[in-house]
Amino acid sequence: MATEVENKPVAVAEEDKKVEQPAVAAAAAAATPAAADKPAADAAAGGDDKKAADEKPAVAVAAADGDGATAGEGGDGGAATSSDGAAAPAKKEKEVKPTVHKANFEKDVVYLYQFTRTPMLPSISPFCLKVETWLRLAGLKYENIDHKLKLRSKKGQLPFVEVNGEEIADSTIIMKELAQRYEKDLDAALTQEQRNIAHAMISMLENHLIWVVLSWRSKNTEQMLKGYKINLQHALGSRLPNALLNFFFKFQFSRKCFQGAKKVKAQGLGVHKPEEIEEFGRKDLKVLSELLADKPFFFGDEPTTLDCVAFSVLAQIHFILDEVKYGLKEFMQENCPNLVGHVSRIKERCFPDWEDICTKLDLNAHIPKPEPETKENKEGADTEKTAEQEKNESEKELEKDNSNEKTEKKEEKSEKVEENKEKEEAAAK
Repeated sequence: MATEVENKPVAVAEEDKKVEQPAVAAAAAAATPAAADKPAADAAAGGDDKKAADEKPAVAVAAADGDGATAGEGGDGGAATSSDGAAAPAKKEKEVKPTVHKANFEKDVVYLYQFTRTPMLPSISPFCLKVETWLRLAGLKYENIDHKLKLRSKKGQLPFVEVNGEEIADSTIIMKELAQRYEKDLDAALTQEQRNIAHAMISMLENHLIWVVLSWRSKNTEQMLKGYKINLQHALGSRLPNALLNFFFKFQFSRKCFQGAKKVKAQGLGVHKPEEIEEFGRKDLKVLSELLADKPFFFGDEPTTLDCVAFSVLAQIHFILDEVKYGLKEFMQENCPNLVGHVSRIKERCFPDWEDICTKLDLNAHIPKPEPETKENKEGADTEKTAEQEKNESEKELEKDNSNEKTEKKEEKSEKVEENKEKEEAAAK
């Protein structure tokens, strides 16, 4: 199973602190739901607006750096000549760099770039969880790339995917493009009215309820880290102590959430008190609960895109450590038990490897692991050792038999000598 990422940016610098700050900012973006599917101006490290502008496709960069003087000098685009008529040496063509990180890709395998695992749920980014859940529902072959939060799409986003050498960014566009390409429309059986309802509910979930969750996270950073059992050392692949990483995280997360809070305020949520914002979230949950009613999924016996999106958002509320008090979680458990059941059904259907994901923090628990070579070598050595032991034992047995045979012959010869001696003595008498 190949998980090597081609053309990765350099991750190791002389000073760990300089390297870790952008990565911590990326982790902060993961905890900011709306930042996961936003441009780099909002999601990239430190809020650096230039980063998004600088992240051009490699082909575009190659074109911009291409030989612009050739056409001008040659008139018709032909080779330029010197004053004495001798042809100028042809300029070396620049090698076109791959436009994807996974250059050695396998055909039709979807390579998913997202945030790292947590012990409570596969991702604290609803957009990343949404894409992975959809891939599993659609039955597409995919592989997560472990990039330690250091890569973004050309749009500056996570999640993004690469398939057959092409990058697709933004969770909604990813699902739409892959559904068309591989004929995996989860909503194919829905009526137009049901599609309209699904569209309205998805808009409520992604443009309203997510911001309610963001509001709680921004005001309770320590509770959030504890509630999802986030280990920043593992998430960032860092050698720095967690205490220092937590400090950077809180600093960066506060900055991110300040920017996010301005957008929430523009929507109208940010001007309200925390208890009022929580009440808005309760109303969203109640609407979803009434739409689901006693059905296994929102539109019947089979999950659709709405079920996928609802799960990715509701999981952020439901899978918080019980020791951490969160009003929306308590409300959902007490007043919307059918939503809790819905989360459980999607989890069981799409994530049978949930325990491995959350205990081992394995990005690719769904892919069968080959037997370790060291184990095979050890087994081979044990087999060889056993054969050698059997051979030695056989040789020892043979030696023992030969020794016994020699002893018996010696004793028999001694008996004959004694018998002959007795005969000789009898004859002499």
